[in-house]
Amino acid sequence: MRFRGILRILGLLICLFSATLIPPGIVALIYEDGGGVAFLLSFIVSITVGFLVWYPNRNERSDLKVRDGFLLTVLFWTVLGSVGILPFWFTAEVPLSITDAAFESFSGLTTTGATILTGIEHLPHSILFYRQQLQWLGGMGIIVLAVAILPMLGIGGMQLYRAEIPGPLKDAKMTPRIADTAKHLWYIYVALTLVCTFAYKLAGMGWFDAISHAFSTIAVGGFSTYDASMGYFDSATINMICVVFLLLSSINFAVHYASITGRSLWSYFRDPEVRGFILIQTVLVVIVFMTVLVHKVFDTTEIAFNQALFQSVSISTTAGFATTDFASWPLFLPILLIFASFIGGCASSTAGGLKVVRVLLLFRQGVRELNRLVHPQGMYSVKLGKRIVPPRVVEAVWGFFAAYALVFVVIMLGLLATGLDDITAFSATAACLNNLGPGLGEVAANYAEISDTAKWLLVVAMLFGRLEVFTILVLLTPTFWRS
Repeated sequence: MRFRGILRILGLLICLFSATLIPPGIVALIYEDGGGVAFLLSFIVSITVGFLVWYPNRNERSDLKVRDGFLLTVLFWTVLGSVGILPFWFTAEVPLSITDAAFESFSGLTTTGATILTGIEHLPHSILFYRQQLQWLGGMGIIVLAVAILPMLGIGGMQLYRAEIPGPLKDAKMTPRIADTAKHLWYIYVALTLVCTFAYKLAGMGWFDAISHAFSTIAVGGFSTYDASMGYFDSATINMICVVFLLLSSINFAVHYASITGRSLWSYFRDPEVRGFILIQTVLVVIVFMTVLVHKVFDTTEIAFNQALFQSVSISTTAGFATTDFASWPLFLPILLIFASFIGGCASSTAGGLKVVRVLLLFRQGVRELNRLVHPQGMYSVKLGKRIVPPRVVEAVWGFFAAYALVFVVIMLGLLATGLDDITAFSATAACLNNLGPGLGEVAANYAEISDTAKWLLVVAMLFGRLEVFTILVLLTPTFWRS
């Protein structure tokens, strides 16, 4: 293990992150909300820490190996989430304990969107902007951003990319060089953010709200600048804009790239994962719409459809925006939406969950086993579109599913041990492991009332979900640490 090389890169990345504290500081000066000092102190502390980690190891030039990439990825997200605590802690207008500050920081960075804050609209604008920016940076992954510039620092990035980008087929690259791949990912990401911002603005949001909500929409995060979330605007148009961009952000960014370079929308229709994703979303919306219609939850059919569409897409893509209290709907629907969040979006998107491609492979593997029971001598293969999926990939998907289930059970049992009821423990674990945000029971509105122990368990769940379980679990194996 090249520890000094890892520390050198970690120090550089912390210094890079400290620069992201400048925009919220500028917002504090514009709105004169008193948060400027907090962000200045946070910047000084973070860049000092980064420098102290980097400087003793500045001459270490060894290349990263696969194991180094996994360790650096976990260290970076853990350290970055810890550095992200500082603005919450230093801002006098937001009196948070270290636990609450950590929960808010990791929730933002992992795009979970769970919050312990109330009266959000009364917080300083700088803190509001910082929360949204955290989600935007975490959405695509700050490490992917760093990969785009690391070659200029003499650091190879492929190991980081493999550890960070989700999905079972993540060795496939859009461009021959990993730095070019990361840059193209961010070009698309930034373009979607800009278009979403202007769409929100044209729909009636102010510039601050438009930028803030575009950040969390494209990141599929769910943080808002209001307690009522998207419901504050009470606009069917804004709801539809949010739905469109949540769906776009939940599609594999490599497919976006293929569509742009090929100048054809057929890339979306040819991709089996995108087709599966759209089918799942359509079926879910129909079920929710018909149910709220039958139970007369809303006054008109138009409102029922708009709310059903918005909440179905928001929860199933793991964004967690709200326009109404979906937890008060007929119990069948909240549980259905929570289970839908386990599927999430497509691989290599900003959405959470297991990912559609894995669910498709699990389903097709299940069908193959049923066929083998009927025809034991038959030869069956698992296909994704017209492509035969290698057995190694199928095995990896089953292994991932088993690990995901194990982590879920362990964390849920831990929450039950802290005194939470069954529904709260189940939904909170699902919401944080799937990077969803809102849950049911005691965490339907926010997570302020649960114990500190439960909050730390959920922070761990957020990290497991954001880093797709294996990246963390591999560090717990004796094999990883053997030289």
